Amino acid sequence: MKVTDVRVRLVTSDSRLRGIVTVTFDDSFVVHDIRVIEGENGIFVAMPSKKMPNGGFRDIAHPIHQEMRKAVEDAIIKAYEAAVESQKQETNGD
Repeated sequence: MKVTDVRVRLVTSDSRLRGIVTVTFDDSFVVHDIRVIEGENGIFVAMPSKKMPNGGFRDIAHPIHQEMRKAVEDAIIKAYEAAVESQKQETNGD
């Protein structure tokens, strides 16, 4: 299974949330609401989740194997960084 499309919507807020991402796999399966978050050690990817009755969160979609997780995260971070750079260029008028 390959990542065939990544769409990033940048978020400007006081929170740590930096973007909301939609990822398409093999041009046939899509996962919405993946979050890009600014953590203490840099950007990280949080899979879509729902709040549980006990107050915790549980992922509703996520990679099972480490290789797939890395491929998905790498594709998301690359697309996020490209979106940030594009936004900077638009802001600077380049």
